[in-house]
Amino acid sequence: MEPIYEIEVVKIDGEKRVVKKDIVVREIKLDIVLNGKKIASLMATPIDQEALCMGYLRAENIIKDMDDVKSIKLVDDGMRVEIEAKSDMRSVEKLNSEGVVVSGCGKGVSANIDPDAIEAKVIKSDFAIKSEKLSNAMGQFYTECPLYEETGCVHTAKLYVDEKNHFIGEDIAQHNTIDKAVGKAMMSGVDLSNSFLMVSGRLSSEMVAKAVMHSIPILASRTASTCLGVKIAEKFGLTLAGFVRGKRMNIYTHPQRIV
Repeated sequence: MEPIYEIEVVKIDGEKRVVKKDIVVREIKLDIVLNGKKIASLMATPIDQEALCMGYLRAENIIKDMDDVKSIKLVDDGMRVEIEAKSDMRSVEKLNSEGVVVSGCGKGVSANIDPDAIEAKVIKSDFAIKSEKLSNAMGQFYTECPLYEETGCVHTAKLYVDEKNHFIGEDIAQHNTIDKAVGKAMMSGVDLSNSFLMVSGRLSSEMVAKAVMHSIPILASRTASTCLGVKIAEKFGLTLAGFVRGKRMNIYTHPQRIV
């Protein structure tokens, strides 16, 4: 299934009124089937579905890494992903527990994430980058999002590992972009402890919680953080930077990693 769909629209430009072809992004309900049992449904864009599921399952502590995965298969024209893997059944059961899931869709409850309900280790990485490098990477990031350029209707995330390795996630759901980028990194066998993550939208609590669950030390955006996002970042040792534009940025928490 293609992630885009062609439609006809009426375009008005001043006194001109014409019918033209236009492109919109598809939105699907993606079912995740783990060891023969459906455990979640995510509203998503039908691209990089396998990576999305890998990132999602890791974020929810259901699988630890790709070594746990025996097989992963995309079926039903991209509407379902079937996975055979060693899994943490306690975490699977928690998908039904209010306030624990940080996905923000399907069975997730993310409108008021309780920092005490997030089961993650404090990030103690001594990884650091220069502010200039982060600014340059953020500027480059906005030139690498083809689905956004085509539709103007998706969020984006970029996981920067090094000069040769980076992973892009694009989706209608902002939190899905992180899982897609991280899922791609997992499937490539990349270590995330010396990486930083850039996102296109606000640094809300669920976005910050996603970065924390994936143990990524630095999260940055061109926009701002919410109060709860700052609190979660502070508690779990995440460096959080907003308004990264040109040579300027606001570092909300753990500034020692941006020098």
